Amino acid sequence: MERIDHNGLVWYAFAGPGRDSAPGGFRHACFTRLGGVSAGQWSTLNLGSTVGDDPRAVQENHRRIFDAFGIARAQVVSPHQVHGRNVVRVGVEAGGTVIPATDALITDAPGVALLLRFADCVPVLFYDPVRRAAGLAHAGWRGVAAGVVPATVQAMAAAFGSRPEDLWAGIGPAIGPQHYSVGVEVVEAIQAALPEGAQAATYREGRWMMDLPAALEAQLRAVGVTQVEQSGLCTASRVDEWYSHRAEEGRTGRFGVLVMLKSL
Repeated sequence: MERIDHNGLVWYAFAGPGRDSAPGGFRHACFTRLGGVSAGQWSTLNLGSTVGDDPRAVQENHRRIFDAFGIARAQVVSPHQVHGRNVVRVGVEAGGTVIPATDALITDAPGVALLLRFADCVPVLFYDPVRRAAGLAHAGWRGVAAGVVPATVQAMAAAFGSRPEDLWAGIGPAIGPQHYSVGVEVVEAIQAALPEGAQAATYREGRWMMDLPAALEAQLRAVGVTQVEQSGLCTASRVDEWYSHRAEEGRTGRFGVLVMLKSL
């Protein structure tokens, strides 16, 4: 991924999808925790409004990322994330709203920005350059077990006619397997949601270690998505740049991931 520093506001972008300069292209950013005004455990670019941070700081942090992208708050749609598999299609009319009980958003409306928040769970970005559609999903272990990412692929096919072979998927910064020890019940739940022969957990030194990005790539390939790009960035390894619920024992903020289609 490319690291971008815009006057102290830092984000990462994948190399795979369309560039900002392309007409009707795909824009996206995996924002780090750098470049905001939040203090203490939320320092500095916290975008989570339910983690105890000063609401004025959270508002200013949002203003900064919107300004960096040249968009207005009224263009942005976010969900209330609940670790489920609900996918909602949104358009211009949904701008400025929060969609209840949802973990993935899809759109074919240029200028509508999808914004989700993370702190170890996996962001999965989608772009269909043929049908000109985009999506963004939130997948923790419960979301992987529930199949939120295959559900997003299916929803894009139903809503826009997207073919899996045309889709690009980017698996964003998330907790890596070297830091994510889980119980056997988590291993069993995720294993049941993987295609035959796929394995995302390893047992070493008396613990199960889970690789959520690998599990999601296996699910994507099983439903026909072949253009899959891994960020390779572990949030728990780099709390200087990312929020990590596991590494910071829950006392942390949320970083944002934003995707949108450029207006023609």
